[in-house]
Amino acid sequence: MTETMPNWLKKRAELSPHREALIFEGRTYTFSEVFEEAKAYTGKLGTLGLHKGSTAAVLFSNQAESVFILYALQMAGFKAVILNNRLTSEELSWQLGDCDAEVLVYESGFDEKVTSISSGIKFVSTYKLKQLEDGDSLVLDEYDMNEVTTIMYTSGTTGNPKGVMQTYGNHWWSANASALNLGLYEHDKWLCTVPIFHISGYSILMRSQIYGMPVVLHSSYDEKKVIEDIERYEITIMSVVSTMLRRILEELGSGRLPESFRCMLLGGGPAPLPLLEACLEKDIPVFQTYGMTETSSQFATLSPEYSIERLGSAGKALFPNQIRIIDGEGQEVPSGAEGEIVVKGPNVTIGYLNRPGETADKIREKWLHTGDIGYMDADGFLYVLDRRSDLIISGGENIYPAEIEGILLSHPGVADAGVIGAPDEKWQQVPVAFIVKSDPGVSEDALLALCEEKLAKYKLPKRFYFVDSLPRNAAKKLLRRKLREWLEAEGDGSGY
Repeated sequence: MTETMPNWLKKRAELSPHREALIFEGRTYTFSEVFEEAKAYTGKLGTLGLHKGSTAAVLFSNQAESVFILYALQMAGFKAVILNNRLTSEELSWQLGDCDAEVLVYESGFDEKVTSISSGIKFVSTYKLKQLEDGDSLVLDEYDMNEVTTIMYTSGTTGNPKGVMQTYGNHWWSANASALNLGLYEHDKWLCTVPIFHISGYSILMRSQIYGMPVVLHSSYDEKKVIEDIERYEITIMSVVSTMLRRILEELGSGRLPESFRCMLLGGGPAPLPLLEACLEKDIPVFQTYGMTETSSQFATLSPEYSIERLGSAGKALFPNQIRIIDGEGQEVPSGAEGEIVVKGPNVTIGYLNRPGETADKIREKWLHTGDIGYMDADGFLYVLDRRSDLIISGGENIYPAEIEGILLSHPGVADAGVIGAPDEKWQQVPVAFIVKSDPGVSEDALLALCEEKLAKYKLPKRFYFVDSLPRNAAKKLLRRKLREWLEAEGDGSGY
C-alpha cells in the first residue's frame, strides 16, 4: 500500500505561519513567507517544461534563494539532482550526463563554471529564473513517501561517482531519528554553515520544515561569525566537522558559548582526544556521528557523556535503525570482532540511479553493505576502523583515491600511481600521491596542473613521492597499507 503524507512545507505554513523559518544575512523569513517564495518558484520551474517526476539538476551555494528553489523542487514532485559546487566543469558534465536531467538551474555566480560544462541540457541561471513569468502553481498536496525527491552523487571506490536516490520517506525518517536522539525543544535553532548540497546541510532544511524549527544559514564558514550568531540568535544546535570545531575553540580563546547552546553534531570521522577534552572544559556538548549520503545523514550517534570514555566510537544506531557487523560469508560476528558494517533502516537509500547491478550488490534484503570496516563492543557501541576501506576524509569532504589515481594514470609520463590520505592538522587528512614514472622528465608541476584541470581543489594531492614501483599483491591489488608505512617512514626521516 502506498504511504502518503501532507506536503511538509505547506502543512508547516498552515500550522505555524508566523514562526521564524529561515534567517540569512540579517533577514528573517517566516514559514508562510518561505512557502510563498517556494510556491512561486514551482510555477516558474513549470514554465521550463518540468512536471511531476521530471529531473532537474541544481548548482547552488548557501543562499536564501537556493533554499526556496530546493523546497520548490520538492513541493512540485521534481527529482532534484543536487550538485557539489566545488567540482570541476568536467566532473559536473559527467554527472549531468549520467542523471539525464532536463535542466540545470545554477546560481549566477557559477556562470564561468557552467559555460565550460559540456552537456546538451538546458541551463537557466537563478537570475533568469526569477525574471520568468509566474506559471501555475505546481504544489503537491501530499507526498508519496516511496518516491525519489533528491539525488546526490557520492564517489565510488572504483570508477565514476554514483547517484544516491533519496525518497521523501528517507528524509522523513532521518529527521525523526535525529529528533528522537537529540530531543526537540521549543526554542531550538539550527546553525547551518555546512553546504546545503551535502546531505549534512540539506538534512537541516528537512528538519526545519518537519520540526517547525528556524535555521540560521551562513553562506560560508567563518568561526568569528559563528560565535557572534550563536550569541545573537540563541542558537542551540550546529553541525560541524573536526576542523570547524577546532577553529571555533581557537576563536573562543578564554570565552565560552552561551548556556542555551546544547549540541555540536560532529560528522566526518571521530574527533581527536585533545579536541574533545577542550570541548569538555568549555561545557560544549559534542555528539559524534556516523552516517553517509546513502543514509540521508546520521545513522548512529555518540552522546557527549560517552565522548571521552568511548573515544573513537560513533555511538549506537538511532531509534529506527539497525547495525550489524558481518564477516566475508555474511555471518554476524561476535562483539569485538572486526567486519563489514551493514545497516538497515527507513532512512537507507532505495538504491543508485541507473545502476541496478550495484544496487543489488550493495543492498541485500534491505541491509546496506557500506564497505566500511568496524566492530561493536559488548555494550553495542560502534567503532569505525576504516571508512569505506580507502576513503580519505578531508575537512568533512569524502575523497576516493581511485578517482585521483585515474587522473594521474591518464598522464603519458606516469606508469603507476597510488594515493592515500596523510594526517593533516588543519583538514584531518589530505591526499598524497606515489608515482612511478614512465617518462623520467615528468614533473610534479605537470601532474599537479593535470589534477587542477580535472579535479576539485580539495581533491588535489598535497605531496608527490616518486618511487621505482608500487607495492601490489599477487592479484596486482595496490597495498595501501604499505604506502602508509612508507609515509610514516618518510616522516621519521628514515625514507623507504
